[in-house]
Amino acid sequence: MGFLPCSLPCQSKKKPLDSSDQTQSRHLSSNSSSSLSLSLSSRSFSSQPSLPSIPSLSISSSQVEHLSNTFHHCLATLTGHSSYIFCLSIAEKHLYCGSSNGEILVWDINPSRQDNCFKGKTVCQSGTAIKSIVIMGDKLFSAHQDHRIRVWKIDNETPNRNYKCIATLPTINDRCMKLFWTRNYVQVRRHKKCTWVHHVDTVSALALSKDGSLLYSASWDRTFKIWRSSDFKCLESVWNAHDDAINSIVVSNNGHVYTGSADKKIKIWTKQQEGSNKHTLMTTLEKHKSAVNALALSTDGCVLYSGACDRSIIVWEKLQVLGALRGHKKSILCLAVVSNDLLCSGSADKTVRIWKRGFGKSCYSCLAVFEGHNGPVKCLTATLDSQKYDDDDSCSGNSYMIYSGSLDCDVKVWKLWVPNYLS
Repeated sequence: MGFLPCSLPCQSKKKPLDSSDQTQSRHLSSNSSSSLSLSLSSRSFSSQPSLPSIPSLSISSSQVEHLSNTFHHCLATLTGHSSYIFCLSIAEKHLYCGSSNGEILVWDINPSRQDNCFKGKTVCQSGTAIKSIVIMGDKLFSAHQDHRIRVWKIDNETPNRNYKCIATLPTINDRCMKLFWTRNYVQVRRHKKCTWVHHVDTVSALALSKDGSLLYSASWDRTFKIWRSSDFKCLESVWNAHDDAINSIVVSNNGHVYTGSADKKIKIWTKQQEGSNKHTLMTTLEKHKSAVNALALSTDGCVLYSGACDRSIIVWEKLQVLGALRGHKKSILCLAVVSNDLLCSGSADKTVRIWKRGFGKSCYSCLAVFEGHNGPVKCLTATLDSQKYDDDDSCSGNSYMIYSGSLDCDVKVWKLWVPNYLS
């Protein structure tokens, strides 16, 4: 494991979309993991036409000159991964990377280091692709292509020791309790049934409730499930939640569940009543014209961002469309919110874009374009840097650390500084 210092250029100048880049992407279906895994090749990320019916959110020409004062560069490239990077997660001073060969690597990203020296090691090996990672305390939950969720005990104090897998969901107890009652079985395919606690296709995304008591999982089998994080019991399964594979799931602070699917829809689910774990459909958002790949919520939960194969990021506020963020040339594959007004997006066009809300709620600016990956950017995570630039009013601002994982098997570490007057 190692890192490479990076001096790649980062550009913030937008380029016009290539009208010829309108080839149809391979539509995700939930028939089998084997067919879906083929969509991981970069050629399957070619995008569909953008959304002409939704106006772009942009700033006035008089405000553009201020944006050039942002500072951004690539600190390092984290090497040592032997397969595609599918997911990233940050906990305390560690970055966790899940890959297509079933390995999880952890990197020491202590921000106090002045030498930008990142140290990494393999801590988990499962033999099946890891699609999502979430962390709660000393537990790491990983979603896998073999239809399961694994729970690992985090141990970063013992050198050269892998994390212990303490549970696989659904647990043996959960499976046995549902085994002998016909009412617990659901039809998953023609002539095939299984108990409702099982996912029957790739588990594509995970999310935690605000208090960490509940784990939400979404799958290409068109369902999402709710698990109790204390004993890993499956509390509910929303069957046929979508008409096609579910690619993303996020949970708001008030408990609303947002799911994005290859059926081009975003659905919002809410609990039937206070204290209940049963969810019902609240509303369906239908503006995208192709598969929805990524969702993200602002830190205050007021704004929803959705990215799809139509190359656009739709901004929703109070379930209404504010407009679209445009600039990527191919499918949007991942989104990450850094602060209440800062959004990161990764695309099959191999770039990361940084978007800033300001100058009015309906105005967004593209602060930067990070270039340097040799494959589609599949995952992002970001955090506020501890280093401050406040020697005087002219250079005060906030610094952010942004991590991007790609199908080129690398993770890049970027640093972004935004002056206060852009806030």
